[in-house]
Amino acid sequence: MSITTARKAEVIKTYALKSGDTGSPEVQVALLSERINNLTDHFKTHIKDNHSRRGLLKLVSQRRQILDYLHRTNESRYKELIERLGIRR
Repeated sequence: MSITTARKAEVIKTYALKSGDTGSPEVQVALLSERINNLTDHFKTHIKDNHSRRGLLKLVSQRRQILDYLHRTNESRYKELIERLGIRR
């Protein structure tokens, strides 16, 4: 369910704005999206796992808050990010 360190480093490298960037909204949303995708795959086989479903809802809410912040501050970066991630909003 969690992301391996190699996959996390790959996602950070892909979405980082500069070297060593781990805190930008793009990186945070990309990591949250990766975790959300892993959990949705988990629920295909474990339908009754309600404890993890609560965690998924928290992750989705957190991602939405960061996306809303990015939309308020820089709309062009927001639009580029949702296109790259394939997030429909």
